[in-house]
Amino acid sequence: MKAHVCNIKEELPETVNCGVVASVRGSVVDVRFESRLPPIYTILHAGPEGKVIIEVLSQLDAQHVCGIALTATGGLARGMQVKDTGGTLKAPVGKEILSRMFDVFGNTIDRLEPLPAMQWRSVHQEPPPLARRSTKSEVFETGIKVIDILTPLERGGKTGLFGGAGVGKTVLLTEMIHNMVGNQKGVSIFCGIGERCREGQELYHDMKEAGVLENMVMVFGQMNEPPGARFRVGHAALTMAEYFRDDEHRDVLLLIDNIFRFIQAGAEISGLMGQMPSRLGYQPTMGTELSRLEERIANTDTGAITSIQAVYVPADDFTDPAAVHTFSHLSASIVLSRKRASEGLFPAIDPLQSSSKMATPGIVGQRHYALAQQIRQTLAEYAQLKDIIAMLGLEQLSPHDRDVVGRARRLERFLTQPFFTTEQFTGIKGKSVSLKDALDGCERILKDEFKDAPESALYMIGAISEAKIPKKEPPKKGAEDKGAGNKKEVADAVQSHAA
Repeated sequence: MKAHVCNIKEELPETVNCGVVASVRGSVVDVRFESRLPPIYTILHAGPEGKVIIEVLSQLDAQHVCGIALTATGGLARGMQVKDTGGTLKAPVGKEILSRMFDVFGNTIDRLEPLPAMQWRSVHQEPPPLARRSTKSEVFETGIKVIDILTPLERGGKTGLFGGAGVGKTVLLTEMIHNMVGNQKGVSIFCGIGERCREGQELYHDMKEAGVLENMVMVFGQMNEPPGARFRVGHAALTMAEYFRDDEHRDVLLLIDNIFRFIQAGAEISGLMGQMPSRLGYQPTMGTELSRLEERIANTDTGAITSIQAVYVPADDFTDPAAVHTFSHLSASIVLSRKRASEGLFPAIDPLQSSSKMATPGIVGQRHYALAQQIRQTLAEYAQLKDIIAMLGLEQLSPHDRDVVGRARRLERFLTQPFFTTEQFTGIKGKSVSLKDALDGCERILKDEFKDAPESALYMIGAISEAKIPKKEPPKKGAEDKGAGNKKEVADAVQSHAA
């Protein structure tokens, strides 16, 4: 932190605009300036050695500004001097940031050597104009069967992983990193917003062991940091992503965990600033704050930023304003189900609630589209029959319905998949499955090729060729002779009785 403050002091103009602290209310600091007011988003330095970093959010009157502290305000008191840096919050950009881990201020937090002198850019950038945006629609394969078949992702699009606590959002996100970073020739940027510090450390070591760290950048604003830092860390990560897309013309995979924490940090700032809350206590500016972040994630004529975002759903309520506002920005929504997780069907993706704008015949092809629709229809019919099965039993269903149930249960088990990131917990080697193998497997199940196979043979496998189906042993020769003799005796008895 100290090194970063020194860098800013060196960049200060000769005539520094100084003010004094007027009041401190938690993370909210009011500052009085006599000469000129700093613009919105300007960074101010206060406290001992300028360690308290404040971002201006509003101008109260001709002499006072109100800002939110991005660091702890311990030791800050009224009357202390405040220095205006004359600029906004900046993030480092360049090839030197690859394989490194940063905080919201651009400081390295991986305990390695400091960065050399490099370029810094403001985190407040405008989204690319419509004239520069690409209109091509390409599918982005993940190697996860249920996603590639039912909710295909878009290259340069935004995908949301929706779910409550403990249903596997972070595990699924980490698996996608593992599968795609190896196949992806571009750059991956992981942005942790308000998540656990332990997860960041584990991710760093996992990526290092996998040998993909040289093409990754990690930016963290964890849950132990003030709301201002958590709110701006997403903008810092996007600034780095935009450099690789626009300057180096490379494709970028941006992974955000968790976008709900970004909205939550905005709500905390809004409450601290004294704004009147809107529905369910969220900030009145939630829609515009989320749009400023999401609209910068775009596919241009030089490269694409493909984003996968975990979205925590409070109390599994998908009508919550945070979930509703996020839905509107996404090209694919993957909904994780607590019920499926409790049944051991991992990844616990609900195929009937999940959707993708890419799942159309013109993009994925007629065969893929028809198969996906047939799978959804089969699983929907099974969901309707579950109540009847629970009350009356499977025997009361018609033969057609029993066949539907058998296909649906086998499809559910085939769409499970062992993950590379959970090998140490499950003891099962992870699998990455191509779209062709996944489609072939589902097609063969729907054609009843595995009607006589046990359901467990399709559980936690990769391609359908890995299914271990026990072969029925042919009857022994002696048993056949004995059976033939018994049949002859019965026939003779029937004839004698008739005579």
